[in-house]
Amino acid sequence: MTQLDVLYRYGVPPTEASMLAMARVREVYGVRALTFDEKNKTIRVEYDATRLNEAMIHQLLRRAGLDILERVTLFTVPPPPESQPTAAPTTK
Repeated sequence: MTQLDVLYRYGVPPTEASMLAMARVREVYGVRALTFDEKNKTIRVEYDATRLNEAMIHQLLRRAGLDILERVTLFTVPPPPESQPTAAPTTK
């Protein structure tokens, strides 16, 4: 099993009907967890990548009625360290 997370930002808060539909999304084999953050208007989905992919998760949420605006990057790759010129050794 390969566990992955994807984070989406949504616009309009989900309705009661959407929340009920998303409860059924939790029952899809491979979806491990759905976590809402109402303050930041995001939903985080933990899923098994051997069963589902990110496009399938996106489609499940859209079909449930969630107004997805964008996918949020969970982490960024730090830039490579800048090469700094080394100082010449001093002689005494």
